[in-house]
Amino acid sequence: MHINTPCYIIDEQKLLKNLEKIQWLGKHANIKSVLALKCFSTWPVFKFMQAYMDGTTSSSLYEARLGYEEFGKEVHAYSVAFAQDEIQDLKKYADKVIFNSVKQLKSFYAELDGMDIGLRINPHISCSDYDLADPARQYSRLGVTDDSSVMEIAHLLNGVMFHYNCENNDFYNFSQQLDYIGKRYHDLLHQVDWVSLGGGIYFTLEDYPLQKFAAKLKDFGEQFGIQIYLEPGETAITSSASLVTTVLDIVHNEVDIAIVDSSTEAHMLDLLIYRESAEVGKVDHIQRSTESDSNEYDNYHYIIAGKTCLAGDIFGEYDFNTPLQIGDRIHFVDAAGYTMVKMNWFNGLKMPSIIIRRLNGQYDMVKTFNYSDFKQNLG
Repeated sequence: MHINTPCYIIDEQKLLKNLEKIQWLGKHANIKSVLALKCFSTWPVFKFMQAYMDGTTSSSLYEARLGYEEFGKEVHAYSVAFAQDEIQDLKKYADKVIFNSVKQLKSFYAELDGMDIGLRINPHISCSDYDLADPARQYSRLGVTDDSSVMEIAHLLNGVMFHYNCENNDFYNFSQQLDYIGKRYHDLLHQVDWVSLGGGIYFTLEDYPLQKFAAKLKDFGEQFGIQIYLEPGETAITSSASLVTTVLDIVHNEVDIAIVDSSTEAHMLDLLIYRESAEVGKVDHIQRSTESDSNEYDNYHYIIAGKTCLAGDIFGEYDFNTPLQIGDRIHFVDAAGYTMVKMNWFNGLKMPSIIIRRLNGQYDMVKTFNYSDFKQNLG
């Protein structure tokens, strides 16, 4: 299959490695996992994922509807604040509605008669290397902080949500946090049927102690007689996709700068937000001459930059064994989470097409974008 760049390639074989761990955890820890659509909403691969997960969790009405229509199974609907006109539509799609405040829960409770009702609680602890993503940061609006107000409406609750992790790959840190939650919210947990521990727990990493994790979750669920839910987002799709780009030009300003047909601002926005560098998986040397292959130097240093007019549109700095040339293809790996859900039309750059590499090795083009998509986006 001829592939035009830029494009995202989702590899089902790599995705399967994560999903099998999630499925194993569900069986051995007696927990359920719902995919966090805020991280990954590329629904053409949902039918593949649904055999290994129990449903989806959303942060908006549209995400809840997408989960209902394309993933099936359970649909958890959470929002920092629901609008009045969203509530009736939520009843069509959601199995569980999780409120962010006691005030909203009281306002809409009567309209959701018969549905599972949850409340997000801020446990005043978190694991995040970034203040921007820290749900327990000072003045956080994410979850109820007043324990007494929670207990006053505990009789209205079927479950509660504690989402307090971000990229937490430390099992012992997670274990201590869970002990804290069990101790602090002991009485509340004995009154509800389920608890969601949110996402941001990197338990699909190669060296994560999955068996210890399973035992900890199982003990916690049995202690309180509750169903535990996890909300894996990045954890479910980590290392399963690449953003493939082509070198368009190489300029020099103290260092060599390779400009590709993509952008951090438009196609990998989290890199820009958190000031991180993309990871290069490989380079396809499309055009090579004998002269470029023979060079006495071992390393070739480049800044790889996007093609927008934003000065800081930088993927990172890298060393290569051979010099880059115009036409080379650079694969940025681990490009599934918080990329496709954040794509935008800044500078009118063409959005990357979306390709799925199926288990049988076949490449399936599931989405392309053109000028009409750009034009209709704003009018």
